[in-house]
Amino acid sequence: MQTRSSGNTQGIDVSRYQGNIDWAKVKASGMTFVFIKATEGQTYTDPNFQKNVSGALAAGMLVGTYHFFRATSTDGAKAEAAHYANTLKKVGGAKALQLPPVMDYENNPGNLSKAQINTVAKAFLTELERLTGVKPIIYTGNSFAGNFDTSLGTYDLWIARYSSTRVPDDQPAWKRWTFWQYTDSGKVNGIGGNVDMNEFEGSAAELRARYAAAAPKPPEPSEPTKPTKPTEPSKGGEPMTAEEKAAFDALKAQVDKLQARQQMEVPVWAKAAVDAALAYDTKNPLFSIDNGASYDFYRFLTVMYRRGLFKK
Repeated sequence: MQTRSSGNTQGIDVSRYQGNIDWAKVKASGMTFVFIKATEGQTYTDPNFQKNVSGALAAGMLVGTYHFFRATSTDGAKAEAAHYANTLKKVGGAKALQLPPVMDYENNPGNLSKAQINTVAKAFLTELERLTGVKPIIYTGNSFAGNFDTSLGTYDLWIARYSSTRVPDDQPAWKRWTFWQYTDSGKVNGIGGNVDMNEFEGSAAELRARYAAAAPKPPEPSEPTKPTKPTEPSKGGEPMTAEEKAAFDALKAQVDKLQARQQMEVPVWAKAAVDAALAYDTKNPLFSIDNGASYDFYRFLTVMYRRGLFKK
């Protein structure tokens, strides 16, 4: 497979073993992306999962997650996919993150044949994509990768080979890596002790572009034609002009349309936007989320919040 390149962007992967992480320091140290452990088997959830996702997103990192795979049957594989997908809902679902979910399949405790390994892997990957709407990535070791047949070559490969001189071997399913985990003893500001270090096969901009479909852009706030003043909702207690009222009504119609879709609780990444929007004008609120709202609704509010439309 290909060698590492000086232009490739750098990242890490973490679990509870890294303890409390200062994500601002991690980002400042030059790390662009992170894969965070979410689940393992059919029941285990990493206790630091939500905290790590929230912290990494707040620091501006590109975030993905991974599931440590243990299944030895197709039914077990599907059950593990369901557990992983349900856990991802706690952070807004796979589409709320910038990087795809990952199947971490690196050992064979059930002594399965190569054919069986491929069967259970495909069952997990197919079910996970069905449940999340995002095509997963496969993580594995340099030696274990030889168990996967060419049918799995359509999935991006994140491979572990700890070496500063030897590249990962060509495999039946892959001749290139997408991510390379090149050491498990890295040192990064903001993390005490060792951490796994990874490299993407391109720049940070190329990484964002590659997986843009995994985190679709929300709809842009609508604006009236040729506004003569900022088209934001009126601040609490102030009367609206006719133009502001028209803009407000158009915005509320779009919010109502988004909110009417499949409802979910407020995800961690949208809480600040929701709180700011609800506090903006208590006498004339844009919405109510007593019964939750849709993913697109929360993304829409987040865009508005980041553009400063809820500032008084």
